[in-house]
Amino acid sequence: MRIVGGRLKGAQLQVTPGTDIRPTADRVREALFNMLEAGRFIAGVRGRRVIDVFAGSGAMGLEALSRGAGRATFLELNPKVVRSLEATVDRLRLGDIARVIGADAVRPPIPPYAADLAFLDPPYRKDLAAPALEALSAQGWLAPDALVLVEMEKSETLAAPAGFEQEDERRWGRTKVVFLRHTHGFPD
Repeated sequence: MRIVGGRLKGAQLQVTPGTDIRPTADRVREALFNMLEAGRFIAGVRGRRVIDVFAGSGAMGLEALSRGAGRATFLELNPKVVRSLEATVDRLRLGDIARVIGADAVRPPIPPYAADLAFLDPPYRKDLAAPALEALSAQGWLAPDALVLVEMEKSETLAAPAGFEQEDERRWGRTKVVFLRHTHGFPD
């Protein structure tokens, strides 16, 4: 596993042994970021406030930082994976723009900022995407009009929860990525 583009291109990513981490494949990440940087869904990644939810190796958030995102926060529940991701952030000297938070995506803490680009890669076949999206929205993790990419197994379905509209869906092998737009602002 490596970062495929930007200033950190080629940097190795750690996958914690003995966990169910399933990092997004290099070719999928490259295709997704090419779409984002081409302005298909947003005007590029540069300067974006990013969250990487169910972060695992942190591949999506680290890729975004490598390509110029302004900051990234990683949400991961497994303490071993949190420590590994913190070590990767330190090794890549990203501590000033990256923050790792050990938290449950379905019960997230108060956010440090509202993200305008979010990546969710929940465990396959656990039906965690919709509850996580609802919780992140309710807690203020997502800015109005934020773009959210949800990675799933191709056989899974995701009905966009209230406050989200599906914009696209792409498939690579057994991986499917659903593109959602956060259609409302912060809760009252």
